[in-house]
Amino acid sequence: MKHETTHGITLPKIGFGAWRIGGNSSPNRSLDEKSMTALRSALEIGYTHFDTAEMYADGHSEELIGQAIRDFGAKREDVFITSKVTPSHLRYDDVLSACENSLRRLQMDYIDLYLIHWPHGGSKYDETFKALNKLVRDGKVRHLGVSNFNLRLLKQAQELSETPIITNQVPYSISDRSNVKNGVLEYCQQNDILLTAYSPVDEGHLRSNKTLESIATAHQANVYQIALAWIISHPRVITIPMSFNPQHIRENYEAADIELSPAELEQMDSLGK
Repeated sequence: MKHETTHGITLPKIGFGAWRIGGNSSPNRSLDEKSMTALRSALEIGYTHFDTAEMYADGHSEELIGQAIRDFGAKREDVFITSKVTPSHLRYDDVLSACENSLRRLQMDYIDLYLIHWPHGGSKYDETFKALNKLVRDGKVRHLGVSNFNLRLLKQAQELSETPIITNQVPYSISDRSNVKNGVLEYCQQNDILLTAYSPVDEGHLRSNKTLESIATAHQANVYQIALAWIISHPRVITIPMSFNPQHIRENYEAADIELSPAELEQMDSLGK
């Protein structure tokens, strides 16, 4: 597995995204067995970064991740947990309560990386970061980041955070280059911020084409693996694909071992133009 290191922390290029684990915006306990199978598979394969949020299945995703890690017997220091506070919880007291609730559901003493999930119009981010900074000082959160922030808001977050902003988690894929066009990717690369790409294969709806298929054939891989390999070929970029299928979970992980040639990378770059 390839890694990125920033501000003293090292993260795998490919982690496990937990959107839909345990349900969508509300819990769906009929998915528990399927969700736990996926999480167990990820841990057995070697995933160490798990990305969740209080919004995912209304917190049930966090519960299942915590349970899976305990059942697997992983040491807390051997896994890296990212979670997120919802836009409706950005006031000072609400941030503190949201984090406590996430810790309770995870049954953990700290969250490795805590993000503002989405910007919220009218939010007073100085109040939000006052609470986030306190969580870091109190040891309940190790590192801070944001998600879905444009360049202006990302710079504001940097100014308000007492510790480095570790990541901006945004959509990024072969078909979605919006955070290239708006300057977010370049700014992250120049300022030691990881861009965490979500929906890297368009939630499983990646459109194949002759270029992708040709490159996949050359590497004895599938087009999804090639799409992931292209994303993580960029410096300061990591990604968090999700799947319930153990075979796909393994294939996603193994995509980190694919070395695309300069010519192949150039071909794939041109797909978005």
